[in-house]
Amino acid sequence: MTSLHKSTQLHNSYEPVVAVVVAAGSGVRLGEGGPKALRTVGGRALVAHAVDALAAGGAARVVVVGRGELAADFSRALGTAPIPWTLVEGGVERQDSVAHGLAEAARVVPSARHVLVHDAARPFVPAAVVSAVIAALRAGASAVIPAIPVVDTIRVADPRPGEATVVDRSRLRAVQTPQGFDLATLARAHDHVRSAGVAVTDDAMACEAIGVQVTLVDGSRDSLKVTEPFDLLVAEAVWRQRTAAIAERTSR
Repeated sequence: MTSLHKSTQLHNSYEPVVAVVVAAGSGVRLGEGGPKALRTVGGRALVAHAVDALAAGGAARVVVVGRGELAADFSRALGTAPIPWTLVEGGVERQDSVAHGLAEAARVVPSARHVLVHDAARPFVPAAVVSAVIAALRAGASAVIPAIPVVDTIRVADPRPGEATVVDRSRLRAVQTPQGFDLATLARAHDHVRSAGVAVTDDAMACEAIGVQVTLVDGSRDSLKVTEPFDLLVAEAVWRQRTAAIAERTSR
């Protein structure tokens, strides 16, 4: 697999954590405006906000998995990225894209033991959440996911039309990213699901498929996922609030 772009050399050598940012989605549900990862909030691409957040939380390098024909667009979007980054071609499915990213992560940071997998569509994950995932990995966990309590009432649809059963939401959690892993373990998990023909919706599921226990840490409601046009409006509101808070702190 050919690397499409490289920035400067990695400068943080203390247990470097590399992040794989999945940014190959077309963003069809967002409507017109281009690929999701390159849509802007506050004048910056979602992928740029995501990379900033990962760096603030402790990631030392990023592998962005995107579309090769958009290499120039990613270069412009990530021109001021605070950490080195590399762009590699995405796959047919999300799990294929992650596998591509893992291979590149192992190549560019051979000393990395830990990897984060993050969706570019979650631009505003707090640095504290990223740090909590990394801390759990360094404490010995092999697979870590941030999650938040489910606040809506949930029902399971019954096969009979119009009927449904209420689920006890007290034990339910909504899973977010970045998810963190022992790099070798996650690579092995993806090899397994690929060879077994198993489809997974996130990387923790791939690890569970080979018997790895998943550890939960607290996520954040700021880690919203941009999927539909309304989500972009919410993201803009979050960005304005954050910008105003930073301006207030610096003016004191």
